[in-house]
Amino acid sequence: MTKVKHSGMSAPRQAKLHRSVGVFGLTMISLGSIIGSGWLLGAYKAATHAGPASLLSWLLATAILGVLALIHAELGTAYPVAGGTARFPAFAFGRLAGFAAGWAAWLQAVTLAPVEVEASLTYLDNIGWANTHLHLLNQQTSTLTSSGLLWGTVLMALFTVINLVGVRFLSESNSITVMWKMAIPLLTIVVLLTLSFHPGNFAAGGGFFAKGPQGVFAALPAGVVFAAQGFEQCIQFGGEARNPQKDISRAILIAMVISALTYILLEVAFIGSLNPADLVHGWDKPMVKGAFGPYATLATAAGAGWLAYILYADALISPAGTALVYLGTASRFTYAQGHAGDLPKGAARLTLRGIPVWGVILAFVIGEVAFLPFPSWQSLVGLITSATAIMYAFAPVSLTALRRRDPERKRPYRLRGAAVIAPIGFIAANLVIYWGGFDTTWKIETGIGAGFLIFAATQLFRNERSPVSASDWKGFVWVPVWLAANVLLGYLGNYDSGGFRSGGGELTVLPNLLDLLVVSAVSLVIYFWAVNLAVPASEVSRLVGNDETGLTEVPGHPVAITT
Repeated sequence: MTKVKHSGMSAPRQAKLHRSVGVFGLTMISLGSIIGSGWLLGAYKAATHAGPASLLSWLLATAILGVLALIHAELGTAYPVAGGTARFPAFAFGRLAGFAAGWAAWLQAVTLAPVEVEASLTYLDNIGWANTHLHLLNQQTSTLTSSGLLWGTVLMALFTVINLVGVRFLSESNSITVMWKMAIPLLTIVVLLTLSFHPGNFAAGGGFFAKGPQGVFAALPAGVVFAAQGFEQCIQFGGEARNPQKDISRAILIAMVISALTYILLEVAFIGSLNPADLVHGWDKPMVKGAFGPYATLATAAGAGWLAYILYADALISPAGTALVYLGTASRFTYAQGHAGDLPKGAARLTLRGIPVWGVILAFVIGEVAFLPFPSWQSLVGLITSATAIMYAFAPVSLTALRRRDPERKRPYRLRGAAVIAPIGFIAANLVIYWGGFDTTWKIETGIGAGFLIFAATQLFRNERSPVSASDWKGFVWVPVWLAANVLLGYLGNYDSGGFRSGGGELTVLPNLLDLLVVSAVSLVIYFWAVNLAVPASEVSRLVGNDETGLTEVPGHPVAITT
């Protein structure tokens, strides 16, 4: 085996991902992922679970995701590869752990695109002409009609074509969409705060903590974390970033700050603009009518009917823009795992334009299938949130393990206080999983188990065998124990998919608030155990080297090509 550098010497050209996206494009990719259907529905869902204290839910989500974002910022700049959130655990713990993280991320990404499309169509069905002529939604079952499925397929096909054209066009088209997506929430905040604001609403319906302190936690998996997550999307395109060492961390931090301020102000505007008469009996139904289009309803009531029309237009653009990005993200996960040998070889096939064609097509097909069993926006929010939290949880242990096993690595962004922040990040991710409830946790972890069946089949029938090594098994052993612990804690705990429960359902034997300490303690034990199981330094160097030379071509830098 010989290696030839790009130094004027001829060598067979390989299709590679192209580094063509700058800091602005990366920021727009993350911001476009964060601002989707969540901004239109998140405030309403949070208020039904926590009342006025939902403001604290957004602050808590910002703190949790902020910690995880800082961790991802270091990893993303140190290891700028495609499908990064799946590759970091693979570098630290081997193929099996990397596949678990990647499969959780893929489940999240591949189901999010159809959910966002479904949200767009459901919003449109609230408009008179759409309801009359398009018949998108079955009003009795809240599921898409045959016409709705047809229009959903049209949107998914459009996003597929955009992703196949190339990452630069994806970045540029997404940037235009995000500018619109940011302008409308800001306009909504200004209008509602100006025309219809009732400060007394923050003490109405039972007071600020009308749903109790537990409601603050229950609101997180009910739509708050779902709305605010997505900062990591620019990392998934790390293999296509023009200057990843500088731009990825900047993109993450800029997107997080802008989105956090936007969501908190949106919740303030929503609560303050509610009709005080609707809050007399509590926060279970803070709006008598128009719950699925809350801001449009509030705008109409405030005398700004013109804003309602803009909001209905945005109800198509915002979710659709997010779906566009996540369809591309899902294809990058498929590509990265196909390249690693964890999925069939065709999954890593690139066009000459550097597009993972089969990954894009597979995301389209699975997205189409997902329309059928999950008929509403809410039905998948909890599932996607738990999948996201599992994906995020791999980052803190990977950061610490890679700092120990790969200490000489250049880290353009180095997280200060990582020895404390990393375990806090792991605890935070596990708490989000716990708050999602037992029913959600066992379902998503069953999906991860199904992924390993595909992994096993791939290894069995793949012509080029790549056996799992002893270090892979050692680095993986903590993962099933951790996942099982999450299911057990959910079974013993106080939350389900409907939020906090005072009794009934599963065992609910963990005392309130003490349950948070138990989850934190278990998380810390698993965290330190996992870090000590990381693969040897030589294996880390080999795995990182394979990705750096095989996945991307960096302008201005030598790239090793195997002949």
